[in-house]
Amino acid sequence: MKFTPDQFGSAITGYGPGWIAVGSQRIDHSVVLRSTGEWADWQCMRFEDLTPAHFAPLVASRPELVVFGSGGTLRFPRPEWIRSLIEAGIGIETMDTGAACRTYNILAGEGRRVTAALLLAPGVPEPDRLK
Repeated sequence: MKFTPDQFGSAITGYGPGWIAVGSQRIDHSVVLRSTGEWADWQCMRFEDLTPAHFAPLVASRPELVVFGSGGTLRFPRPEWIRSLIEAGIGIETMDTGAACRTYNILAGEGRRVTAALLLAPGVPEPDRLK
C-alpha cells in the first residue's frame, strides 16, 4: 500500500521565533491562514495591541474553527475581542503559536474548514520546528 500525504492549500511547513513557513515561503509577521489556501497579513504585532477589529474579519470565510496562536506563551483573548466569532457560531481555540501551527495542520489535513490567526511577534521565544 502506498501512502501519500494529504494536500491542502496552506500547510505550515516550519516555524521558529517570529516566523512561520507556508510551503517554501517564509512569513515573519502575524498572519491569518485559511485551509482553502488563502493567507493574509494580520495587522498586529503584539498581543497587547489586539482589539475586536482584529477578530471580526475572520467571520467572513465562515470557518468551523479559528485556531488562535497567541505568541510564544499561552494568552487568552478577551471576550469582547472574540464576540463576533461567538455570535456567528464559530469555535475558537487558543494556544501558543507553535501548538497552533501543529493543530492547524492536523485539522486542515483532515479537510476541516479551519482558520489560523497567528501572532508572530519578533523576538518572542517559540519552539524551533514542527514536531
